[in-house]
Amino acid sequence: MTVVFRPRPSVVRRDSGLYGYERALGRRGLGPVAGVDEAGRGACAGPLVIAAVVLGERIDGLDDSKLLTASRREALYERITATARATAVVVIPPGEIDRRGLHRSNIDGMRRAVARLSCDPGYVLTDGFPVPGLPAPSLGVWKGDQVAACVAAASIVAKVTRDAMMIALHERHPRYGFAVHKGYGTADHRRALGAYGPCPDHRFSFSTVARSGAGEVMSENEVGAGTV
Repeated sequence: MTVVFRPRPSVVRRDSGLYGYERALGRRGLGPVAGVDEAGRGACAGPLVIAAVVLGERIDGLDDSKLLTASRREALYERITATARATAVVVIPPGEIDRRGLHRSNIDGMRRAVARLSCDPGYVLTDGFPVPGLPAPSLGVWKGDQVAACVAAASIVAKVTRDAMMIALHERHPRYGFAVHKGYGTADHRRALGAYGPCPDHRFSFSTVARSGAGEVMSENEVGAGTV
C-alpha cells in the first residue's frame, strides 16, 4: 500500500500580512514558494504576459501591480529582479490566444513559467484560480496579488514587462494609443478601432475587435503611417 504524506493544514489569517502564506508553507517544509500571475488578460491587443517569482529577501511595499503607480512598479521591479531567488516570464502572442483561447493560453503559460524557474518550488501560489499540472502542490488564491508577497511580485514583473512591450508596439502602430491604454478596450481605443480597423497585434477572437471589422486588417505600413 502506498502511503501519501499530507502536511497538516495551516490557517493563514487575513491580518497575517503579505508574507503569511510563505511563512505558513515554510513551517510545513513546503518552501520555496513560487507566485504566479499574469498581465493583459483583459486586453484586446498585445500579448498575455505571465510571470513566476520565488522571492529571496523581504521586499517592503509589494502590492497588486494595478494599485501602484508606474514609477513605483518600476522601482519594485528592479528590486525584485535583483534579489529574487528565481524569476521566469512567458509571453503569449495574440495569434496564439486566438488559436487556443484565452483561458487555455493562460493556464499553459502559468505551467511554462513555473517550469522555467531556475529552482524547484516546494509550493506554488497562483492568482485567482487553481492551475492543474504544476510540478509542485499548488493553491489558487483569490486576489492573490493583494494577499501573498510572491504573487504580488509576479504581478509586478508581468505588468512592467508587458507595459514596456505595449510602449514598443505604440511605436509601430501609433494610431491606437497603445502607450496610454496598453491594449485595453478603452473608449479611445474603440474609436481608433472603428476608424482604422485592427492591426496584426490585435486579438481577433475578442468581440471588441471582431465588431470593428476584423476582416480588413491593415498592413504594417498602413498602420504605422498615422499618428494618434
